[in-house]
Amino acid sequence: MKPWIGVVPLVDKEKKSYWMLPGYMEGIRQAGGLPVMMPLTEDLYEIRQMADRLDGFLFTGGQDVSPSVYGQTKQKWCGECCKERDTMEALLFQRVLELDKPILGICRGIQLINALMGGSLYQDLDEEHPSNTKHHQSPPYDIPCHKVSIQKESPLYELLQTEELSVNSYHHQAVKELSPDLLPMAVSEDGLIEAVYAPQKRFVWALQWHPEFSFSADNHSRMIFRKFVEGCRRC
Repeated sequence: MKPWIGVVPLVDKEKKSYWMLPGYMEGIRQAGGLPVMMPLTEDLYEIRQMADRLDGFLFTGGQDVSPSVYGQTKQKWCGECCKERDTMEALLFQRVLELDKPILGICRGIQLINALMGGSLYQDLDEEHPSNTKHHQSPPYDIPCHKVSIQKESPLYELLQTEELSVNSYHHQAVKELSPDLLPMAVSEDGLIEAVYAPQKRFVWALQWHPEFSFSADNHSRMIFRKFVEGCRRC
């Protein structure tokens, strides 16, 4: 049986809709999983039911995480936040973590996971961490735009067997103070944490780059999706 993997919905406030990038779904499906876009809900019973029944969870990109999640005041350079996503994902993450089911976070996902586990974020890199590294590229989004160094003691190195990786990048926020419950797996040229994992959990990985855009052409991205789905299959 293929594992069922819940994918957190993207939200378009202007169109009053929630939607999905096909790369999230296809990355999981081609890796051997069955992706399911979750409803946007703050109902604790519904969230607990999904957490209990699904085999793994992908926390997607999207709006900025509200600074209130990590105990800060929103600055003028912070972008659009989505209270509904912050609330739902916090409830879902807490329950999934309790159940020790596999989690993969991408872009907003790494930021949210770090914030929920006691870390903090740069609200805007241009204002708070200026550098020459290109973190907010223009289309096409599947083309690498900077490099990351992979920590040799990390499970990401164990999987990819390389100390350096070229990645795509589309974000203006990032991990600032790392959660005490997470360890870094990759760091950018200008010192930003680009990938993390929770060593005390079965599989909690999060990336700042975008394998959902690059998996068609990039084997490393496919390997990451396969590793995640493999972990979900064992649940």
